Amino acid sequence: MNKKELSERDICSKFITPALEQAGWDIATQIREEFPLTKGRIIVRGKLHTRAKHKRADYVLFYKPNIPIAVIEAKDNNHTIGDGMQQGLGYAELLQVPFVFSSNGDGFLFHNNIAADGIIERELALHEFPSAETLWHWWSVHRGLTGQQEELVTQDYYSDGGNKTPRYYQLLAINKTIEAIAQGQNRILLVMATGTGKTFTAFQIIWRLWKSKTKKRILFLADRNILVDQTMTNDFKPFGSAMTKIQKRQANKSYEIYLSLYQAVTGTEEEQNIYKQFSPNFFDLIVVDECHRGSAAEDSAWRQILDYFSAATQIGLTATPKETKEVSNIDYFGEPIYTYSLRQGIDDGFLAPYKVVRIDLDKDLTGWRPDKGMLDKFGNEIEDRIYNQKDFDKSLVLEKRTQLVAKKISDFLKQTNRFDKTIVFCENIDHAERMRQALVNENSDLVAQNAKYIMRITGDNEEGKAELDNFIFPESKYPVIATTSKLMSTGVDAQTCKLIVLDQRIQSMTEFKQIIGRGTRINEDYNKYYFTIIDFKKATELFADPDFDGDPVQIYTPQNPDDSPVPPDDATIEDNAGNPTYPTPGNGEGAGGVSDGDNANYSSDVRRYVVGNVEVKVVAERVQYFDANGKLITSSLKDYTRTALAKEFSSLDDFLRKWSSAEKKQAIIEELSSEGVFFEALADEIGRDCDPFDLLCHIAWDMPPLTRKERVEQVRKRNYFTKYGEQARRVLEALLDKYADEGIIHIEEPQILSVTPFPQFGTPIEIIRNFGGIDGYQNAVRELEQQLYCA
Repeated sequence: MNKKELSERDICSKFITPALEQAGWDIATQIREEFPLTKGRIIVRGKLHTRAKHKRADYVLFYKPNIPIAVIEAKDNNHTIGDGMQQGLGYAELLQVPFVFSSNGDGFLFHNNIAADGIIERELALHEFPSAETLWHWWSVHRGLTGQQEELVTQDYYSDGGNKTPRYYQLLAINKTIEAIAQGQNRILLVMATGTGKTFTAFQIIWRLWKSKTKKRILFLADRNILVDQTMTNDFKPFGSAMTKIQKRQANKSYEIYLSLYQAVTGTEEEQNIYKQFSPNFFDLIVVDECHRGSAAEDSAWRQILDYFSAATQIGLTATPKETKEVSNIDYFGEPIYTYSLRQGIDDGFLAPYKVVRIDLDKDLTGWRPDKGMLDKFGNEIEDRIYNQKDFDKSLVLEKRTQLVAKKISDFLKQTNRFDKTIVFCENIDHAERMRQALVNENSDLVAQNAKYIMRITGDNEEGKAELDNFIFPESKYPVIATTSKLMSTGVDAQTCKLIVLDQRIQSMTEFKQIIGRGTRINEDYNKYYFTIIDFKKATELFADPDFDGDPVQIYTPQNPDDSPVPPDDATIEDNAGNPTYPTPGNGEGAGGVSDGDNANYSSDVRRYVVGNVEVKVVAERVQYFDANGKLITSSLKDYTRTALAKEFSSLDDFLRKWSSAEKKQAIIEELSSEGVFFEALADEIGRDCDPFDLLCHIAWDMPPLTRKERVEQVRKRNYFTKYGEQARRVLEALLDKYADEGIIHIEEPQILSVTPFPQFGTPIEIIRNFGGIDGYQNAVRELEQQLYCA
């Protein structure tokens, strides 16, 4: 056996895995090959998307199930023993494990980040691979774990025997929390972006603590009834009969796992404080979901509960720790023990990226001042001052502004998909109702088919709240559009929400991140890979705040009032210095620098003026794209494609050589797609039904593009089929037709012989036999490709 001729997989199966088994590693429970780490960031161009390369380690070694301890990166034997080390170190950094091995089958290069003797890297023979017990001993000594602490840290996770296993960041969050509790830490803060599985993570933490009997009675607190119910029926279901929900203000003390709304155990009267029916030492562990909403404030009802059960270990879960002069999660829980941010979730491909459509309205930017003595539609004299974005839909309603916003939302949906789930965030309940009415009038055809196409879902409306579950469930078609104020800003798991509209003035980073989080979940079954934010009140200026941790893939502002609200697939981009700037509404300045007054001191008896005859128009322009690394793209889609190609191919000849030599053209197409080259969008722009080959040659090297049909006609004119028998010629003719209709990728796949029209020529085996066997058939397909591209 010549080791140099073996593939990387052969090196793994013939040398690395046997070395692990010889060292005592259990192949069933401790060795995971081709271990997935990330899914690959979703890259969005126009209406299309693709994924960047995912990260996958050749081996991850586990001391116990779900306790990773080492990474192995393998290479074939044409590489040196250490060629995989830097790649392995990157994977180890994600998993935060100290041991990394690189191998080409001759031995191992061992990287020990906690080496006691200071020699971090050394070579080992195949038979010298350390055992799991040896690596764990080194690591536990390094972390200072005692025997009792080790017992808790290595407690098994819950597994139902299925395929659902924690992602790498969930492993870190769980393990870091358990270890901190094992070492005596009693106040813990976990920060995980919306959509990254906080509840599943909390369940695994609680399960390990409960099964080890470290924590026997546990309270899980949330602030939305739907959150408690979802948790009980989904992630917490394995607790079974040990679990109860505190309701009807009754405290049954015979359970071990308690879930509750904090409102269900607190109240204004002393006897309403149900939590006091439990002794202060009753609970060993309290987990507070969405802890930014209440527990951070010293005088909140949440804090009263936490202070009462102060002897319990307390874990706060949030996507957005609240930090202000008056309120602090960190002040109570301490610095986060682990943070998985929105930016990281998008980069890893676990969260959906988003586009931003900014629509600036003239009255929002310049302000509006009534004529002296002007009356609103109800006959109230309007106070003479400058009104701007800070006032609209609060102290002043411009009805035509609401109608324009509703029209722009509806225009967007009509040009994309009118049944994409949409949340419209309004200033208040009155605004949400007026927006519902305006949207109904803009979509009267669909509302006539089903009145629930648009619903107001606010805290005061029972009919709307009753439809919240239907809005959330992907299987439910209606409601499609929900207008809301605060009710849906947090804790609503809207997996298929593809459009979020901000017609609400948002100045809180916490609230902004929570609202953005309504759209960040990916649902591949319903083609939800990214979402769009339409911003009418400049809320997305918070992207520029250093506290914001996730950039949009695109920001687009229509140039003219009649422009489509849908971002174009390709547009010339300006950098930040070229963007127009406008006075920011609500900073104490109206048009011309005049103070707009303080609404808090507004003395009129009229709650808000309603004006129906003031025109409102769209103004402003700006388009921005961000690449897979969050960097601003300052070129058109064509220019961006040229740049991407220049990184892969030094010249046209280099491209032609690699294209011709590729065993499958699909590999090159997929590689370029992962770099953000969108062939369908480019074909639409060129306006011809071109092969990816022609698109690339035309855009990068100005070659005239041929359509697929034109290439097929050139092949037929050469009449090169004459060397084949009649049956084989008919198959090749059919392959040419398939290429003309569907492209090169399809004719490269052997499965093509199972679809029409090929069955009329015989079974796939019979067809291949006409070419003298599989090698003959594959050679014929390769020659066909050469004929297609020889021009």
